Amino acid sequence: MRAGDELAPLEIPITRTLIVAGAIASRDYQDVHHDTELAHQKGSPDIFMNILTTNGLVGRYITDHFGATAVLRKVAIRLGAPNYPGDTMVLTGSVEKVDGDRATVRVVGANGIGKHVTGTVTVTVPAGEPSGSTSAEGRA
Repeated sequence: MRAGDELAPLEIPITRTLIVAGAIASRDYQDVHHDTELAHQKGSPDIFMNILTTNGLVGRYITDHFGATAVLRKVAIRLGAPNYPGDTMVLTGSVEKVDGDRATVRVVGANGIGKHVTGTVTVTVPAGEPSGSTSAEGRA
């Protein structure tokens, strides 16, 4: 792994099931993540993904790229455009900095209306482990 390395993009179809299951799994029972009618009443065109699901998908993107022994040390993300059902989020990343077995990766997740998530992830990859050996492309 070297500064400037690009991670393969990962396309994630945004389905109602993904949004609702992610909210339930993270114990986020806010109605805007599972009830279309209440989301409409609150001004949203539909239900939308919560930050905890996004955080998990970002983490998965990094570990899929760097391998099973990679350890997430810090995930710092910010949400932007909502992820609504029927869209696709494409995660992309680039290695910004490498210090020994530790790397800082810039991550962007974009959908049809803009950038859903931006941020950085700090990850350690034990010496001798191949980085980038696991392709995340096309799996959701």
